[in-house]
Amino acid sequence: MTRSQEVAAHDVRRATAGDAGTVAELVATAFARLPAVSYLVPEPAGRHEIMVADFLILVSHAIEHGEVDLLDEGRAVAVWVPHTADAPPEPPDYDRRLAAATGRWADRFRVLDELFERHHPEPPYHHLAFLAVHPDHQGRGLGSALLRRHHALLDGAPAYLEASSARSRDLYARHGYQAEEPFALPDGTLFWPMWRPGVTG
Repeated sequence: MTRSQEVAAHDVRRATAGDAGTVAELVATAFARLPAVSYLVPEPAGRHEIMVADFLILVSHAIEHGEVDLLDEGRAVAVWVPHTADAPPEPPDYDRRLAAATGRWADRFRVLDELFERHHPEPPYHHLAFLAVHPDHQGRGLGSALLRRHHALLDGAPAYLEASSARSRDLYARHGYQAEEPFALPDGTLFWPMWRPGVTG
């Protein structure tokens, strides 16, 4: 099967505002075991609901201002936000909404946001905010299919992301991303900034 046939074999569509809850739930489920999630919400009770509420803010923003590709009605999703000079820097009323979503853990989320912001490159570029595959469907190339689909649409534009594990870092490296020096949360959890150069000429 060729790469184009691989993507065509799946039902990929652009998510709409009505899909925001489904996408946020999928991202929270896929990311549940990441060390960063345990840092953000140290207590297991209520962790999933808090993460869904946080992701919902960011996903809704991406649906309005970026591109959210939903595969097979919820098996996998890629959440892209273009960063350009005139792009909205963050969701409206973000700090209030973040506090409402995350409660007493809000300062931990702010630490992560500040680290991400500090390491973002200068625009323009496309930012892969989330690439999430449901745990029941991981290891089947669904994330790679979504990556290749969007890369084919970039028209030579560069892309950027933060890899949250060594495994995902290595996956993105196979798709042309170059890892930079990692940065760490206060508990030592690492993220790797990764840059995929644009194609000129």
